[in-house]
Amino acid sequence: MTIDLFGGEEPRQTARVAMAEGAFLLRGFALDQDDALLADIRAIAEASPFRNMVTPGGFVMSVAMTNCGQAGWVTDRSGYRYDAVDPETGEAWPPMPESFRALALAAAVEAGYPAFRPDACLINRYEPGARLSLHQDKNERDFSHPIVSVSLGLPAVFQFGGLKRADAVAKYALRHGDAAVWGGASRLAYHGVPMLKEGEHPKLGRMRLNLTFRGAL
Repeated sequence: MTIDLFGGEEPRQTARVAMAEGAFLLRGFALDQDDALLADIRAIAEASPFRNMVTPGGFVMSVAMTNCGQAGWVTDRSGYRYDAVDPETGEAWPPMPESFRALALAAAVEAGYPAFRPDACLINRYEPGARLSLHQDKNERDFSHPIVSVSLGLPAVFQFGGLKRADAVAKYALRHGDAAVWGGASRLAYHGVPMLKEGEHPKLGRMRLNLTFRGAL
């Protein structure tokens, strides 16, 4: 499915779109909470700044990242992992704000995962030209927890595939305030975001932010 990404203002709707078994796109789910979310992101970034991490293969990621919660996702030449300490500051990651936790719980309930209790949130910052290749979220200890992902800022394309990298990939437009939730049979589905296009968002300018909530520990 392909949707016009740049056809004007993001739609004010909260429709639930089924992407696959156990996977849903919740249109506009966070629109009424965006100001609080953005303020909390700024506070987190002051304590643990965004950085472009290095993959085990030595490649610098085009997406800048930071974390909050009991653990943060990190990558370097030694591998992918969750760590309770920010390796750049030497301090614990900032605690997860209540605005984040409440939104993640509400989105999970809406998608049919009422037992979800996130303990980590990876925050991705995209600028035009940044991309996230197809991958699985599989560094978490318990795959019974879904992934909850919230989009803010510039629109993007969300690629959602199957359990194998070679499986067919569907494409969905992500706009400011949309939330995606996947778990169950789709928990290990490959997903990604192709290169972000140029644009200007009224609240974030030339930027897209993505909150990804996980039960990591």
